[in-house]
Formats: sequence, structure tokens, C-alpha cells
Amino acid sequence: MIVKSGSARWEGGLKDGKGAVSTKSGALSDQPYGFNTRFEGLPGTNPEELIGAAHAACFSMALAMMLQEEGVGNVRIETTSEIGLDKEGDGFAIKTAHLNTRVSGDGDRAVIEDCARKAEKGCPVSKLLNAEITMDLTVA
Repeated sequence: MIVKSGSARWEGGLKDGKGAVSTKSGALSDQPYGFNTRFEGLPGTNPEELIGAAHAACFSMALAMMLQEEGVGNVRIETTSEIGLDKEGDGFAIKTAHLNTRVSGDGDRAVIEDCARKAEKGCPVSKLLNAEITMDLTVA
């Protein structure tokens, strides 16, 4: 089993507090986050955009593997994952993840579309998310 890790530190209350997130690899190091970066659009990160980045990266890698296995060459994949945070009762819940991906490659369009649909549901992060996952696909 492969194990990767991220960490978070938080100080203070919800609205007046602040935190920082880091990854073991150092790709993120004490990146600030807080109520204002999550709900008010101020600079810094938030859990939803981090999940979105992880989802987009995972999906793109899974799709690349599938396309390679199908003989599609010269592949270029650009993906965004929009993570929806909805009010639920007294709190919030992540209920949706929408992939928007643009794929180009030397291969049959139907094969590319089939692989994208399989990667949408089959990448490890898609499997992790207990959310409705949808996708818009453009094959160039």
C-alpha cells in the first residue's frame, strides 16, 4: 500500500482563526487557509480547491493510462474539477464534483470518449468522493 499525507494546523475560532496546510512532499508548505479564504474569496486556499486539484490530477492520470493502453498517442489533457460545498442543516456538505476536461490525441474519438467516461468513475479520487460526479468532455 502506498501512503501519502497532508497536514493542517489551525489556531483560534472558526471566523477569527487561521490555519496552514502542508504536504509531506513539500509541494505545499504552510499554505494559509481560513474562513475568509473558504467563504469570502480572500487569498489563500481551502479544502474544496485542494480536493478539486487532487481530483483533476487523478482523473487526468487515469485517463492518460487508459488512452495509452488503447494506443492513443500525442495525448494532451486539461482538467478542472469543480467541488460543490452546499449548506446542509447546521453545517455544510460536499455533494458534487464536476469534471471539465479537454482531451486531444491521435486516436479514435469514440475510444477517447469511452476512456474518459471510465476514468470519470474509476479514478481513485472519484471512488473516494461520496458525491455526484459529472463531466463535460471536449475532444479536440
